[in-house]
Amino acid sequence: MSKLKSIWLFICRHKYLITIAFFLIIIVFLDENNLIERFHHKREISTLKTEIEQYRKQYNEDTEKLNNILNKPEELEKIAREKYLMKKPNEDIFIIEE
Repeated sequence: MSKLKSIWLFICRHKYLITIAFFLIIIVFLDENNLIERFHHKREISTLKTEIEQYRKQYNEDTEKLNNILNKPEELEKIAREKYLMKKPNEDIFIIEE
C-alpha cells in the first residue's frame, strides 16, 4: 500500500511535468503529423522544388531551340544534317565512328 501511495504522491507533485512529457511524446513520435514525418516531408518538398526548377530550365532551353528551328532555316538544316544524316542531292556523306 505504501508503494501505491508513494507513486500517487509522485504523480500529484509532478503532474504538470508528466503531462508535458506525455504530450511531447505524442507530438514527436505518435501523432499522424509528428515532427519526424514533418522533417521528411520538408526534405521531400525541397528535392521536388529543385526538380521543378531543373525542368523549368530544361523547358526554357528546349523552347528556345524550337523557336530557333522554326524561325531560322539554317538551324533546321543543321539539325537535319547532324541528327538524321540528310543531304542535298549532289552531296556524299561519310560517317566516321570512333
